[in-house]
Formats: sequence, structure tokens, C-alpha cells
Amino acid sequence: MADGQQPMPEVPGVSHEFVSAGGLRMHVAVAGPEDGAPVLLLHGWPQHWWLWRKVMPALAEAGYRVYAPDLRGFGWSEATPKFADYAKQNLASDILRLIDALEIDRPIRLAGHDWGGWTGFLLCMREPQLFDRFLALNIPPPWGDPGPFDLKTNLKSLAKLRYQLPLSTPGLSRWTQAGGGKNILYNGVKDGTENQDAWKDGALKVFLDQFQDPKRSRATMMLYRRFLLTEMPKVASGKYAPGRLTVPTRLLFGMNDVAISPDVILADHSKKAENLTVETVDDCGHFIVDERPELVTEKMLEWFAVEAKQALKN
Repeated sequence: MADGQQPMPEVPGVSHEFVSAGGLRMHVAVAGPEDGAPVLLLHGWPQHWWLWRKVMPALAEAGYRVYAPDLRGFGWSEATPKFADYAKQNLASDILRLIDALEIDRPIRLAGHDWGGWTGFLLCMREPQLFDRFLALNIPPPWGDPGPFDLKTNLKSLAKLRYQLPLSTPGLSRWTQAGGGKNILYNGVKDGTENQDAWKDGALKVFLDQFQDPKRSRATMMLYRRFLLTEMPKVASGKYAPGRLTVPTRLLFGMNDVAISPDVILADHSKKAENLTVETVDDCGHFIVDERPELVTEKMLEWFAVEAKQALKN
């Protein structure tokens, strides 16, 4: 175990690999038969591969070969020191190199939550031939709308992003991760309280203990600082993610999200996406995988099997 990292949590049937992805040491949790159709699961902040602890066994039982890596700076993957490392396009490049390093069969069924979902959109737009279909979870597409300015909508969206300011500020970020991270997780589920089922298995500790490592804490600061200073302005101007999304994509969104305005999710995305559908979930917050794992698993199995069902009809 690398210095500063926490003990690895266990999930029955899940094994672990450490690989070099273009020189970056990445950890990936693996489950399911080796000859199964590949599924790639990407987590967001403040989590790691263990986000998928209640999803991976069901996918493996359904016959999929499941890969759940830790993104750069999270969990048991390497936390590199450079500010530029945490550009979201760089996170996407990490995953492309990981796919090559693991020699994962194509096409891949992809799912991602939060920053993992953002990275998933970038992957599908950059290398659409690699992916069969994509399920995005509580994350908006990475393109802005440079159309008419709506003050009310924009202020609402900015207000929801206020938690990112202390996370991106040197000196405040580590304190926010240690103390505020717990509140973010509590408040991120519907009617967040200590009694929420989402956190009854000790998940708060498993996720937040990673930030006791100064390198991982600094990685979070750079992840958000990079977004606010260099990426969000491009998103707002519609210049961040050129091109169109052609990979069939479904976006599942908990409507009580404390970080993302539903207005952003429910906007018309037809100018940028050929096949993107949005499905909303009432009485559910931002951490939809933790709060509604059975629903997420059901939707994932349904969406990933669409192609197989069509083939059977033919």
C-alpha cells in the first residue's frame, strides 16, 4: 500500500489491478467473467471505485466484465502534482490509456457519475467508435448554451456551484474536504441525515479518509480550481466541447440535486447530441448511485442490453 493511502474496502467477487496508463499508476477494480462484454464505470468527487459496490456484483452476475477505475488523484490511483494534470480532458486521456493498457475489448458500455460522467461525455465525443452506449448519472453534458442570457437560470446554476469555491481555494480546500465533505455527502442525498440508508455501510469514512493523504487532498483542490479558472468560462461560452455526441446516451438525474440545477439537465441538447434522452428521478439527490443503487442497476442493465435485444429481434 502506498504511503498515505487507506486500507482497500472489500466487495465479494471484485479483484484489483494496478496498471501503468501512459506512465500514470492507476488502480482498477474488476469483476465478472473474462469473456463478458466490457462495462466501464467512472466515479466522481468525493468518491472512488467503491461507489459501485452495490452495482458491480449485479453486472458481473449478468455476464458483464466490469472495470471500475479510480480517476487520477482519487482512491488508490496516483495523485500527480501538476495543476494541468487535472484538466478534465486529461482525465479522459487517462481512461483511454487505461483501456489500451488493460486491452479492453471494444465497443464498451460506459457509465459515469459526477466528474466520472463529465469524463464519460468527453470520452464519447473524442472516441465514439470505442463506446456502444453511455449512461450519465447526475451530471450535465459538458457543453454550454451560448444562446440568450437568462439571468434567473444562470444565477440559480451559479448558486448551486458555491461549494466549489472553498474546495478550489488553497488553505480552505483541505479543511473543506475533511469537515465540509461530510456535509456535502449528507446534503447530497434526499433529505440528507445521518440515518440515510446511503451511508449506513460506513461509506462516509471510506470515501473521506482518502483525503487524509495530502497528495489526494491537493488533487481535489486542483481539480476544482482548474474547472473554475480555465474550464467553466469555456463551458459558459459554448467553446469547451466542440463537435457532436453520437454515442447513444441516457442521462438519469435525481431531481433533488443540491449541486446541479435541473434547468441545465432539461435544456434542449439536440444541437450537440444525436441520441441523448433524459430521465428524471423524483425524491432523489445528487448521489443517485448510493441512494438508489437498485434503480441505477436496473436502468444500467436495461440500457446496456438494448443492442442485444435488437439483435435478437433481427
